Amino acid sequence: MTEPLPAAQEKGARPVWHPSRELLTGSNVALFMREQGVTDYDALLRRADSDPEWFWGAVLGRLAFHRPYDTLLDESAGAPFARWCDGGLTNVALNCLDRYRDTERWERNAVVWEGEDGAIRQWSYAELAADVSRLADGLRALGHRPGDVVGLYMPALPEAVSAVLAVAKIGGVILPLFSGFGAAALAGRLRDAGAVAVITADATLRRGRTVEMKSVLDEAVAELPAIRNVVVVRRLGSQVPWSTPRDHWYHELTAGRREDAPTEQMPADAPMMLMYTSGTTGLPKGTVHTHCGFAAKLVADLGLVMDLRPTDRLLWLSDMGWLVGPLCAVGVPLMGASLLLAEGAPDYPDAGRMWRLVADHRVSFLGLAPTTVRGFMKDGGGGIERHDLGSLRVVASTGEVWTPDAWHWTFDKVCARRVPILNYSGGTEVGGGILGCPVVLPLRPCAFSRAIPGMQADVTDGAGHPIPDGTVGELVIRGPSPGLTRGLWHDRERYLDSYWRDIPGLWRHGDWARREADGYWFILGRSDDTLKIAGKRTGPSEIETLLMATGKVAECAVIGLPDETKGEAVGCIVVPMPGLTWTLALREELAAAVVAGLGVPYRPKLVMAVDDLPKTRNMKIMRRVVRAACLDRDPGDLSSLVNPETVEAIRASRAAEGAGP
Repeated sequence: MTEPLPAAQEKGARPVWHPSRELLTGSNVALFMREQGVTDYDALLRRADSDPEWFWGAVLGRLAFHRPYDTLLDESAGAPFARWCDGGLTNVALNCLDRYRDTERWERNAVVWEGEDGAIRQWSYAELAADVSRLADGLRALGHRPGDVVGLYMPALPEAVSAVLAVAKIGGVILPLFSGFGAAALAGRLRDAGAVAVITADATLRRGRTVEMKSVLDEAVAELPAIRNVVVVRRLGSQVPWSTPRDHWYHELTAGRREDAPTEQMPADAPMMLMYTSGTTGLPKGTVHTHCGFAAKLVADLGLVMDLRPTDRLLWLSDMGWLVGPLCAVGVPLMGASLLLAEGAPDYPDAGRMWRLVADHRVSFLGLAPTTVRGFMKDGGGGIERHDLGSLRVVASTGEVWTPDAWHWTFDKVCARRVPILNYSGGTEVGGGILGCPVVLPLRPCAFSRAIPGMQADVTDGAGHPIPDGTVGELVIRGPSPGLTRGLWHDRERYLDSYWRDIPGLWRHGDWARREADGYWFILGRSDDTLKIAGKRTGPSEIETLLMATGKVAECAVIGLPDETKGEAVGCIVVPMPGLTWTLALREELAAAVVAGLGVPYRPKLVMAVDDLPKTRNMKIMRRVVRAACLDRDPGDLSSLVNPETVEAIRASRAAEGAGP
């Protein structure tokens, strides 16, 4: 793969942030290392990778079990189908709520919610636990039992957190569903999962509009007789269609129910959550996460690496249908912290809503996506300078590869150069991260400081052979971890084909990565998005960074286009900065920036302006969809897009390209 990279990602770039003495001695991971007799993070990483059972055993020691496990790791069926904590009984609800009963944490805030209309609600741990118990008791009264799959089609509401934990409490399997899905996407996932119930809301607010949810769900389940019950949260009091005896109001189902309902003692590795993730081809893939596995992974990622503490309040705007939603719903109470939920968008009803939320609610842990940052940059920052962000202690980022301009803007404007940006990359299939930025190591712009302990991460060539530091290759995992999906739902062969068979014996994650000699890592984009220009492989992020560095581009997606001479040529689909007129001169300026950075073979075959790019709700730009639209091909599954109208807009712009710039 070709190596040129922007200055912020060059070898030897100096760290711009260093951990304080307090983090070096008092952070969660510093305390963990002292307990385990490990001298520093690199020593922890080496020991965890060479002896993952030691590391995960120490992490699992921080969880509560109804009955201790007999065997930590059983690989008798092979690494792809490893089992964890055999013989143990536990439950996510035990670890997120029950163990805090009669402690000082019981009366502290667990969930704070702000609606788009300004409404505010607050639940203590005691109040959250009571609501979870009432809902669990209500679900049992409806006949639901361990193993039942229950869909969660919800906006960001306190009841969404309750639903996750209540389904877990009764031993059910929670099925998170994107709140923007249409009926067809909902029906496909509910049918494939074998769901028997759904928890939803009447409607929600987004950018000042009422977004109906119950009526969309009704359309989806009209031909799904397996759905026996639909539980509806009254958010806006909207008139909704009603089907008796299937439909139940949440407040009526939970009224008068017991607030000390028992927590089901589940086999530790029993399914707790079924989460679908869209692939580049074919139907969405159902990943399976377990009670002990998801919890252990969150303790490692949120607790040790990112240092989430009981004193923190976390805001990470996302949808409950993507991994970050359940990560917050489970991970925050798991660590005893406080979760701020916000209905709607980060920039409505005012352009700087996210910054106001941080200031008003004294958020100390903020999660965001680089694409969200670029949106704020495009709109002048949303008045960030008017808000006091002094409560921030940690900023975490995931979803997309950083461009240097967005990273530095965030470090300067949001972090005031004192707060770390903890880069985090992994995915739904691994239940969290593979690479991260532990708070005890210095930060380099756009980089990942290290791999996450216990993940056995490596970079190899296409055959699985180790490659020298500084060389780009496939990001792989060399063994199982508790957070890893337990296969794909009812599809063993697709699971093996998707992750384990391309490089036999290794999990191939699908990202291009590079590890430097000093231990820092860079993600260079999805390997299935890779361009091969004149025989040289190049990640789209390298070219996108050059375009963004001109200051003329708010967002962009670089794709490969068929070319008779080169085999593949560069296509640049860009969203110009506000106020710029799209001209031939601007198009040539952007093409010249690519040539200056990577050479003449990379001169774009296409530089095209559009108003918006197709994105998921968690702000990932879908390059495969952009490419399909440009080539007038079937884009595949679009159910995860928040703005599917962009596909036809790109097609129209491509068709009109011959008429002008």
